[in-house]
Amino acid sequence: MPVIELLASPAAWAALLTLIVMEVVLGIDNLVFVAILSNKLPEADRARTRRIGIGLALVMRLLLLTTISWIVGMTAPVIDLGLTGAADAHGNPSFETAFSIRDLILIAGGLFLLYKATTEIHHSVDPAESDSPLDKTNSQKSLGFAAAIAQILMLDLVFSIDSILTAVGMTDELPIMIVAVVVAVGVMLIAADPLSNFIAKNPTVVMLALGFLLMIGLVLIADGFGVHVPKGYVYTAMAFSAGVEILNIWSRKARERRGGNGAAH
Repeated sequence: MPVIELLASPAAWAALLTLIVMEVVLGIDNLVFVAILSNKLPEADRARTRRIGIGLALVMRLLLLTTISWIVGMTAPVIDLGLTGAADAHGNPSFETAFSIRDLILIAGGLFLLYKATTEIHHSVDPAESDSPLDKTNSQKSLGFAAAIAQILMLDLVFSIDSILTAVGMTDELPIMIVAVVVAVGVMLIAADPLSNFIAKNPTVVMLALGFLLMIGLVLIADGFGVHVPKGYVYTAMAFSAGVEILNIWSRKARERRGGNGAAH
């Protein structure tokens, strides 16, 4: 459909708004990972890393949109183990043993997220680690700028494929997909610094975000094996947990203010 006709079509505008919301929601996973990883770098490199990482996500999504036919073909099985999974209540196999390229990418990305989140949790709870400023600086510098960009790029590929397949499933119009992707990545770019700073200033939020990454990794692996977990459940759980943590932060700040006022008197 020509662009002029799209602009005059209420259905096209409805599809665009719906797709923008979906793309923004799907981008939360990508954004949380970028925020946590960039916070491991020296402060001078953090903002630059976030912008480059999110910019690469945009470039990757736009490149994938130009190869939609190839992306759709990625859902065709390329490996079949010939096994039969246990049947569910409807008699269907509970998991797939024929894997497409998309499935393999999701499984690899999920495993990487599990490894990364588990490693970061271990570093956070290891009592042998020192809290001295020197050790913290060395810990941050242990992750180089190039290594951070490489890890972000790897996860960008996983999340970009998921994002583009969602777009393809919702509309056939390439201009709508491009606009939705650009707007969604723009929202990610605007939210990146505030989210990263908030996570850095609240240590308990770091652990919560790492828990999110663990859950996202498990969902990606399950999706790769054909066990589709409704995204609404995942994001509802994340929103509920984040809401509880925000209440905890407000409560701690209120106690600190009351304590400070009491000390002043």
